[in-house]
Amino acid sequence: MKYRIGIDVGGTFTDAVLIDDQTYELIGILKYPTTHFAEEGVAAGIVEVIRGIIEKFNINPDDIVFIAHGTTQATNALLEGDVVPVGVIGMGHGKMEELKAKNDTQVGDIELAPGKYLKTFHSYMDTTKDGNYEQVIQELKNKGCQVIVASAAFSVDDPSAELMVMAKTTAMGIPSAGSHEISKLYGLKIRTRTAAINASILPKMMETADMTESSVQKTGIKAPLMIMRCDGGVMDINEVRKRPIFTMLSGPAAGVAGALMYEKISNGIFLEVGGTSTDISVIKNGKVMVEYAEVGGHKTYLNSLDVRTVGIAGGSMVRIGPDGVVDVGPRSAHIAGLEYAVYSEPTEMAEPRICMFQPRPGDPGDYATVECKNGKKLAITVSCAANILNYINSSHYAYGSREAAVKAFTPFAEHFHITVEEFAAQIMDKASEKNEAVLKQLFIDYQLQPEQIVLVGGGGGAAAIVPYLAKYMGLEHKIAKNAEVISPIGVALAMVRDVVERTIANPTDADILRVRKEAEQAAIQSGAAPGSVELHVEVDLQRSIVRAIATGTTELRTKNLMQQKLSESEIHAIAAKSMGVTPECVQTSGSTGDIYIVHGQLVVKRCWGLLTKIIQPVRVIDNEGVIRIQKNQAESFKLTVTDFKNQLTQVIDQCVTYSDGGKEVPDVYVCYGKKIIDLSGLIDVAQIAAVAGVEIQGIAEDQFIYALVCRKNFR
Repeated sequence: MKYRIGIDVGGTFTDAVLIDDQTYELIGILKYPTTHFAEEGVAAGIVEVIRGIIEKFNINPDDIVFIAHGTTQATNALLEGDVVPVGVIGMGHGKMEELKAKNDTQVGDIELAPGKYLKTFHSYMDTTKDGNYEQVIQELKNKGCQVIVASAAFSVDDPSAELMVMAKTTAMGIPSAGSHEISKLYGLKIRTRTAAINASILPKMMETADMTESSVQKTGIKAPLMIMRCDGGVMDINEVRKRPIFTMLSGPAAGVAGALMYEKISNGIFLEVGGTSTDISVIKNGKVMVEYAEVGGHKTYLNSLDVRTVGIAGGSMVRIGPDGVVDVGPRSAHIAGLEYAVYSEPTEMAEPRICMFQPRPGDPGDYATVECKNGKKLAITVSCAANILNYINSSHYAYGSREAAVKAFTPFAEHFHITVEEFAAQIMDKASEKNEAVLKQLFIDYQLQPEQIVLVGGGGGAAAIVPYLAKYMGLEHKIAKNAEVISPIGVALAMVRDVVERTIANPTDADILRVRKEAEQAAIQSGAAPGSVELHVEVDLQRSIVRAIATGTTELRTKNLMQQKLSESEIHAIAAKSMGVTPECVQTSGSTGDIYIVHGQLVVKRCWGLLTKIIQPVRVIDNEGVIRIQKNQAESFKLTVTDFKNQLTQVIDQCVTYSDGGKEVPDVYVCYGKKIIDLSGLIDVAQIAAVAGVEIQGIAEDQFIYALVCRKNFR
């Protein structure tokens, strides 16, 4: 057998999972206290948990083919201000560029978190003149700068000036970074700021990377060490030595990556519930939603999962007033240093009495606890309430003693003249109210239809929050399999990912293909096997951005993640449920054997039933039951390999629409074999045909290709 190891470094524990590489079945779990204060830092805990899981399950290190870890180290370093001063050498070409380039590269001191700052020092050089760069570098070093950032105007087109400075800096024994390494976008100020933030954690992350890689190699594991990225992918540890900022927020990314791959979600909202907070993110059409991250309120060019964090979780404590529950959270039992009542022994709950509590200086003094006869003080939490209301069962990680929780809640119920269950419901309603506000905003931001959404719970506290919230909002829900270790599972199953963005006004076909190729090479450099890389290209005309997203595996094959292939009738049932029709109202309009294009018929009544309109919703579903594309109306076409580009151009042309804004090219998706090529980000017929033509190169001439075309006015 071959194995995969995924590791997630949390605030309290470093969790590791061992997974069968063929079936992706979970073989075993191991937890080890996170080694924040060890000489080697968190690397010591990573090594110990690797050794422990190898010994516990008697694994030959040669049989480990994939090993990766996610870490909060970059995030914590920025939040805590544990960064080094950075010297920025701004550069421009001649007088024409000097004023703007000098201003845009002078980013000043950057606030990373309240009261925590990154200190930067600045020098400017004119690249048309022979400057003494070594002297400038030395002056910055004398001011305390431990890393130098080279940031030149238009370096995304020509990085030679930045590379020259980086070479001189390296020769002087000082770490360096170039703004072109972080982003290919114009916008010198944001690019410089992102590069400076990246550089500020470079020494610490390089040291950790060196120690971790060396220690892993000493265990006998020959597979390259991969690190979780903030967008849900992984990259080779060598890339971390250049771009450690990409590991920021990789903790939340790991959880949703696990849910996305392990649970086969089409459209859902993933809630990773801990003890203090819940990280909420969106999965739409089988993809996790990504946006630019902010650090201390500052925009960066860092592509990261759009994660909304709410201070409600399994350990959230309860505030009470004269009439009952007034608030839940944000303070948790963990931060307060108290045990949950529900995880105590019922025998300890003798004569519990209400005791108001102030968890930390500055906190309100109306947090509810009970003090027992033996003097022990216990927290009243969301997990206590969910156990009382039977939303948590013995299979859930958050399961506790309902008897103990009832004893703790009894004095409150008597005080407010209600039942224990009514008091618990007040707690759950207040907690759900806060999460509901975030979910409703996500519905708006991503144009989600609530009836098509499933809430998916991960993390140890998932069952304490998600089932009640789903009922509160009238939504479907599920608790992810192995929810308490969904983050390390996500790390173990993650794909290699890279993104290339370039600022190009009115891009040509050649421009788009060049960016596409650049992203493919970046993914391969990050550790993806060449034959496994898939690409998605988008063109944003408003901001003149061409974006290519490349994902791939570290092996030359992909797997079905333990899922059995579904029958066509099962596929129809999934499509019908999504469309809100009966299975008899759907039919397959095309299939590659691995992917089904299913049309439905839906009659829409308008004006009190006097007028009707028939629409044909479409779902593209893979043979594991994941809805990959859903449209209110679209047309599918069967194309041949030999005349593909010509046929594709014709079907696109016949679906072009016109509006006040002019010609609108339809959204296009191309399906063959197991692949779905998303071309909806392109806005020109020739560009679509060019990219699609590259994508299908090498497939057999007798293989059929399906094009799904959706007019803009039928989104």
